[in-house]
Amino acid sequence: MQGSMLKPPSYSTLGRRALALAAALALAACGGNEAPPSASAPAESPAPAAAAPAVARPSQQYSIEDFVDTVSVAGASFSSDESRILFSSNRSGVWNVYEMPVGGGEWKAVTTSTTDNSYGVAFFPKDDRRLITRDQGGNELNHLYVIEADGSERDLTPGENLRAMFAGFSHDGESFFVVHNGRDPRFLDWYRYSAKDYTAELLFQNDEGYEPGVISPDQNWLGLSKAITTSENQLWVRNLATGEMREVSNPQQRAQVSDQDFSRDSAWLYYTTNEGSEFMRLRRMSLADGTHEEVQAADWDIVASYFSHDGKYRVTAVNVDGSTQVELYDAATGAAKALPELPSGEIRGISIARSEDRMAFYVNGDRQPSDLYVLDFAASEPVRLTTSLNPKIQPEDLVQTEVVRFKSFDGMEIPNILWKPHQATAENRAPAIVWVHGGPGGQTTRAYSAVLQYLANHGYVVLGINNRGSSGYGKTFYTADDGKHGREPLWDCIEAKKYLQSLPYVDPDRIGIAGGSYGGYMTLAALAFHPEEFDVGVNIFGVSNWLRTLESIPPYWESAREALYQEIGNPTTQRDFLTETSPLFHADKIQKPLIVLQGANDPRVIQAESDDIVEAVRKNGVPVEYVLFEDEGHGFSKKANQIRGYGAMLAFLDQHLKNKPVGN
Repeated sequence: MQGSMLKPPSYSTLGRRALALAAALALAACGGNEAPPSASAPAESPAPAAAAPAVARPSQQYSIEDFVDTVSVAGASFSSDESRILFSSNRSGVWNVYEMPVGGGEWKAVTTSTTDNSYGVAFFPKDDRRLITRDQGGNELNHLYVIEADGSERDLTPGENLRAMFAGFSHDGESFFVVHNGRDPRFLDWYRYSAKDYTAELLFQNDEGYEPGVISPDQNWLGLSKAITTSENQLWVRNLATGEMREVSNPQQRAQVSDQDFSRDSAWLYYTTNEGSEFMRLRRMSLADGTHEEVQAADWDIVASYFSHDGKYRVTAVNVDGSTQVELYDAATGAAKALPELPSGEIRGISIARSEDRMAFYVNGDRQPSDLYVLDFAASEPVRLTTSLNPKIQPEDLVQTEVVRFKSFDGMEIPNILWKPHQATAENRAPAIVWVHGGPGGQTTRAYSAVLQYLANHGYVVLGINNRGSSGYGKTFYTADDGKHGREPLWDCIEAKKYLQSLPYVDPDRIGIAGGSYGGYMTLAALAFHPEEFDVGVNIFGVSNWLRTLESIPPYWESAREALYQEIGNPTTQRDFLTETSPLFHADKIQKPLIVLQGANDPRVIQAESDDIVEAVRKNGVPVEYVLFEDEGHGFSKKANQIRGYGAMLAFLDQHLKNKPVGN
């Protein structure tokens, strides 16, 4: 999420004929063609085919257990011989690391945790060792571990309050890079680790609050950025041998600038910027003479661009109106390389093997949770490695999303993603929910969401609002909420309610508001500042007291502290404003039912934020439910907790929204 107050700063890394035949067979099976004339019947009087009975959708309503039994998979790293792939999955109930053959087959567990989540990072380039990462109960203090060839584990970044992130292997595979805050809890330093004996060398000591970025293949140049605001930053490259700093960004025209990758000959830094334009475009700077060149632009944000190992391919991702469009280019000619056509969703997360002969990728769609594929560039068809959707769930019972827009109170156009239940009609009007994303600078996108499909399957219209301040729609829209939280962005949510009321299949008297993180704040703000607008609220680890949240941010957010203060408010100099916009200080106004979900180990929105709002609202005699998870942080990753939390959410909505007494 761009400009996300509630997301810590981090290192940024990065068969056609058969499908056509399958589609034709599917059409034939639907009874769409007439039966051929009978040999004994006149040709001009064919016997009509019996019409297949229409299936009312959804054919059934699925439990939260059914949705959670869908398997989540993430990540992809090829083994040194490229015969296997490393990835992560929650198949066991918590996230663990697995590997499997690139041609498909059985999963082999690399980790078998039953408590803390473990995630695969990468195979070592020259052998079967693996890097993994995990934190402790969701506290986001990730360490980096090596799993040796014999299965033993070693913590490469020990330290009680240390936060570490992998930053890539060297081009020759003899070393790898790690950023961590072990020296100073406020700042991330850059280290080079030997791939042989794990000895660490400090490459860049970060005393001034830079965010480390990409390193050049020759290891001479390092990208460094520094936030000015949540929408403007400086970008530099540092010569690691001489200490020379060169500014990539334009000091005369501040903008959002992000380093993406270096050319394989280390001659150019590729970066994205919205300097002089609404959207992020791709440029490059010569490290020899400092000249800049345009590389690629689109009518939307280019959000990522990176090279394969030896530079044969360049991958670019574009955020197109809430969808991800991935493009693959021949780096030498600039020609686009065709990606496989798959019917179920969008290609995401391309990872190209070091040989550049094959790639792994994910496919995700509204009714298609992410599945892992491998494509050999010499082959015509990719190999599907996973089937994530619970086989109990019929994809046709899920819903396709739609991009919709409405004009807000001041004429600003607000984009949204709409989940419309199959059973919602003008004759059977459905309750609805305005769903607010996290951030503030996040974005609701078109993608598989088990929670939102669960709600739609049970008859709730969900409008995923991208209120002003959301990313993906240009920098003017992105900055339109700065200093206005609790007001204009919230007023967009009230206009979203009015939009829902205009839809013929929505019950205008049964509309709630829900969201997580910043979206949880917006839920509380709506109930406190506009207590008659929404019928219920679902607050998932949302901020209730800005003063406390801004004063208790983790130490490793130090480099973004002032930028956050500029967008949201300074707790030292703007205490009155932050009190005015914090729902906790106005909780006596909340009169509508509320459910709160919170992780006890959340470092971003601490448990006290939820404890206090629950206690305050209960004093009003309002129905309040509180679901607290002792082993979760900022998000609920364990299946048992998802079942408990989202099951409680639906039961709450059914009681207080769907079955709300008339006149209440």
